[in-house]
Amino acid sequence: MADRVGFESQHFSLNNPRGEEQGDVPMLLRRLASTLEEMGGIEIRDLILHSDTDDAGDPWPYVTVYYSPLPDDGAELP
Repeated sequence: MADRVGFESQHFSLNNPRGEEQGDVPMLLRRLASTLEEMGGIEIRDLILHSDTDDAGDPWPYVTVYYSPLPDDGAELP
């Protein structure tokens, strides 16, 4: 049987603020890029774009990011 290699993963979700621009996907992706740059020192494991709606039925997409913090020495994770 092969050895299993595990890793620790964390996640967060991000959407645009409620309002006229809540469905603006390019704006959401720009906000995501800024957030990831601010976080630094992480390895992205997965990104998922979700389609959702608000209580009025208007589009309100969001992104979920699964990531692992990089070791302090900067080495990549398995």
